Amino acid sequence: MFALDRDLLVLEPALLRDAAWAGQRTLIVNATLIGTTLTLAAGSFADAGVEPGSVALFDGLAIEFVEVLSPTEATVSLLRARRDGPALPPPPGTNRPLRVYSYGPQRELVHRAVLTMAGVDPDGDGPLTEASITNPGDLVRLEALGTLELVYAAADPAAGGPVTHAQRADMYRRRFHEERGRVSVFIDLDADGIAEARRNLALINLTRA
Repeated sequence: MFALDRDLLVLEPALLRDAAWAGQRTLIVNATLIGTTLTLAAGSFADAGVEPGSVALFDGLAIEFVEVLSPTEATVSLLRARRDGPALPPPPGTNRPLRVYSYGPQRELVHRAVLTMAGVDPDGDGPLTEASITNPGDLVRLEALGTLELVYAAADPAAGGPVTHAQRADMYRRRFHEERGRVSVFIDLDADGIAEARRNLALINLTRA
């Protein structure tokens, strides 16, 4: 997938507070944070599917995972402006609650839709696969916007909030379509590492079955 969970937080920093479900909570445990090193009291990052780009709430504060060092130890950071930026140490804490959430199911749905728009087989069975796309970084924002639309469309209304989840979903839907009209996908047609085709995702080609 092009977008990671941390890319969702770049656009919606309150996501883990406003739209986090128990069904997509992959780990709940106490942990200790010193500097940028997070150590679990129990459980396993591997079993929870934690990888670079995953996100969590540590003592109520949103953090992103930079590197998984072992099943019980990881390098984490406050949300960075860039994926490759230096880790920013969150406030330390000892034996504090850690909750890891995943929006992987929603990201996968949007990822498959983006690949289909680009004329790429999302299952990797056609002549063009995801590896044929030479500018995946340009699609991160598009995929993140589409994912946020799905997340907020499925969330319960924000009780008493000035902006409901339905309104957020509609906002991200509009931003997704705007981004879709802006971005192009560059395709390597002959696996030589050089893009020979440029496709605008706003143009959908329909073929008769």
